[in-house]
Order: sequence, then C-alpha cells, then structure tokens
Amino acid sequence: MRKSERGFTYPLTLVVLILFLSIFSFRVEQLLSERKLSHETTAILQEEYYFHSSFKKIEKILQSGGVIPVKGSFSYQKGIMGYQADIPIGSVQKINFTLKMHTGETVAGRGFFDIAAKKMIKWAETY
Repeated sequence: MRKSERGFTYPLTLVVLILFLSIFSFRVEQLLSERKLSHETTAILQEEYYFHSSFKKIEKILQSGGVIPVKGSFSYQKGIMGYQADIPIGSVQKINFTLKMHTGETVAGRGFFDIAAKKMIKWAETY
C-alpha cells in the first residue's frame, strides 16, 4: 500500500503552487497596468483642461474688445501655459500654445481664432 502512494503529494502540491503563483502574478501585473493607465489618463485630462482654459481666456480677451498680446502666459497649479500670437491674416489669427508641466513634460498646440467672430475656429495639437 505504501508503494502506490509514493510521490503523489509532492507533484500535486507543486502544481497547485505554480497555478497559484501564476494567477497571483497575473493579477499583480494587471493592477500595475491599471494604475499606470489611470495616472496617464489623469495627466492627459489635466493637459486638455489647461488648454481649454487658455482658449477660453483668449476668447474673453477678444470678446472684451481687447487685442491679444504678442506673448504671454497663464499660470496653473501644475504647469505654465505660454502662448505666442502671430500677426493676423485677414480675420484669422494663429496662436501657438506651449504647456510646460511641473513634471517636465511639454505639450504644444496651435489655435486659430476668428477675430471678427471672436471665437476659436480650429485647433491642432503638435508633437
């Protein structure tokens, strides 16, 4: 009877242990991926918010009857948005935006504003 039971427990324990470790490592990897994705999504949404806020501030300058300064910047909690306005061509003025986050990341974009309608008409993000 002892001879037939020999070697059964060790392989079974080894298989169960390997199965547990593989499932555990898969879940840990999934958790780390989700955390990284969440952090990147937060950063992208924050950048979009800063760009949107800057557009609205420029539109307010236009709607109040003011002229857009050639250079300027807006300070935010986690970054600085700099802009540089080009000379208007007809009723369209191009403004280059550069966002410098405190993390060191830099994002650039270009907005086209209709001076007559006093609104942004086109936006392009540059990489």
